[in-house]
Amino acid sequence: MNITFHGAVRTVTGSQHLLSVNGHKILLDCGLFQGSRQKAYEINQKLPFNAAEIDILVLSHAHIDHSGNIPNLVKSGFRGDIICTYATRDLCTIMLRDSAKIQEQDIGYLNSRRKRKNLPPVEPIYDMEDAIECLKYFVGLGYDRPRQILPGVTLTFYDAGHILGSAMVALDIEDQEQGQDVRLVFSGDIGRPDRPILRDPSYISEADILLVESTYGNREHEPAEAANNKLKRVINETCKRGGKVIVPAFAVGRTQELVYRIHQLVEARDISPHLPIYVDSPLAIDATAVHRLHPEAYDDELAKFLLEDKHGDAFGFEMMHYTRTVTQSKELNFLMTPAVIISASGMAEAGRILHHLKNNIEDPRNTILIVGWQAPNTLGRRLVERQPVVKIFGEEYSLKAQVVTLNGFSGHADRYELMDWVEHFQRRPRQTFVVHGEEDASLTFAAALTQRGLANVGVPYLHQTFTL
Repeated sequence: MNITFHGAVRTVTGSQHLLSVNGHKILLDCGLFQGSRQKAYEINQKLPFNAAEIDILVLSHAHIDHSGNIPNLVKSGFRGDIICTYATRDLCTIMLRDSAKIQEQDIGYLNSRRKRKNLPPVEPIYDMEDAIECLKYFVGLGYDRPRQILPGVTLTFYDAGHILGSAMVALDIEDQEQGQDVRLVFSGDIGRPDRPILRDPSYISEADILLVESTYGNREHEPAEAANNKLKRVINETCKRGGKVIVPAFAVGRTQELVYRIHQLVEARDISPHLPIYVDSPLAIDATAVHRLHPEAYDDELAKFLLEDKHGDAFGFEMMHYTRTVTQSKELNFLMTPAVIISASGMAEAGRILHHLKNNIEDPRNTILIVGWQAPNTLGRRLVERQPVVKIFGEEYSLKAQVVTLNGFSGHADRYELMDWVEHFQRRPRQTFVVHGEEDASLTFAAALTQRGLANVGVPYLHQTFTL
């Protein structure tokens, strides 16, 4: 039995881990690498393995850095089952189509530039037809419901508490080559305890081989209450300046949590009940609808809020506006009064958020609120770094708006929460691979695990293979 790490090692994007066991090949996640457009296109276009040889794909959750290259996988010859939770399947129906749409738009823009240079056109990694085609291979599986997926391999999903439908993966394997039973646990992305909407991450008691994420393996988040207070302060101070709060937010998970927290602030009258809040993202609107379809994922706090709230809807209230059409989106450019505009994409690399940044970045009354991790070489990262001049749609803009980073809303566990999760293993893993983190975060967390007594902890390199 061996495993090869084809993505999300010493970086956060492009999760792909290939497990070979008993003559079968199991792919854990099939995500898109996200970063500079040219580099991302080159990495994502050519899969690092023969797709037709993969027997089954186990998908931890719907975020594009974990699911986004599935249409390319099927396009390239994969014909096995894609096993995930029911909510993940529902989210992928909208997210993969949206990914295809963005790729087609990006390639159209790129080809217009290539034409001016007399270069031949290039094709998108996949198109809308590919995104729809791959959906027929999805198979839903509930949490805590063991299922044999291959001879001698049983899969169990546990709630990861990261986004709707997110799962930790446990594979109980009868390793015929070694003549022993092995439990491999892949953490996926681990959420945070005591966050609203979703249940807390599950603990798993046993593992022989562990793959654990490390996005915030070297950092600690501010407490949730401090994050709420900071959100309240940013909104109120920006409104007093007569400005707008512009929020690049991931359409799945982060947008719904922001809307829910703002709803709470409005109900408590901590911010004005007359302040208009806009979610300007068709994908986020669709994702919010999927959230409404899965109350089985809600935690007790949200269930109680829904019982007591006069609207009966965590994601809707009087001044909450969901703008779907292009016309409605463009009308936001003419707002002359304070407002909060939440729009995708979360790293400001595509989507309607680019138009809102372009129109508001040079006004010092406004605030750009960053509420999630930003990959290197993205516009979001350049905003976090407060680079004085940034490019949007190829044009230069001076960064005069305020930039505030709010890490307390992260959907990823921090170093202490990750360590707490690992320490709940009653049978500790004999081999641990630290993945899904920038190199410094992964190395720091690996060293911390070693100091706590875990054996054989390592940080793989891209395409590195290990015998288990």
